[in-house]
Amino acid sequence: MNTTSLLLYCFIVTFTPGPTNIVILSTVNNLGTKKAMEYTYGATIAFGLLLVISAFLNTLLITIVPRLLIVMQIIGSIYIFYLAYQIYKMDTSEPSVNQTGTFISGFLMQFLNPKVVLFTMTVLPSYVIPYNSEMPAVTVSVIAITIIGFLAFVTWVLFGTIFKGFLQKHKKTVNVMMALLLAFSAIMIWR
Repeated sequence: MNTTSLLLYCFIVTFTPGPTNIVILSTVNNLGTKKAMEYTYGATIAFGLLLVISAFLNTLLITIVPRLLIVMQIIGSIYIFYLAYQIYKMDTSEPSVNQTGTFISGFLMQFLNPKVVLFTMTVLPSYVIPYNSEMPAVTVSVIAITIIGFLAFVTWVLFGTIFKGFLQKHKKTVNVMMALLLAFSAIMIWR
């Protein structure tokens, strides 16, 4: 197993902007660090769960990927466009009670996020299982990749917290940009 390639793949996929990371940044900006961390915990648990599901069912998933992929693309695109719209229309003049900063919303986002679903379906069958399919090795890999994902999410929370003053000053512009990035993510699913 090429551990360097595995780690590089994990870091690139989890640390680069995607729907979850953009929502985390927006949540820090609009609802604060505490709500963003709550969302992050939900996203991390779901990320790890998706890795476990992939580890146990990767051979079954490979046979149904064409049908599963199109369903995930449709559901994921619709949900990401919905999130983009919610961020765009967010009232920047006063704090709002929003459900995007919850553990449940972070958890559910991962199952509808095509980037995460595709990553979790490919990382273990591509980098781990062909070289060592023993349960302890797969379990350690799942835990390590989940930790990398958590570190990526926390990095986005930290980034949002550090730059919150700037982001608050330009709140409407930031929300529009975040909404456009999410919409772009939804469109890129179909490329």
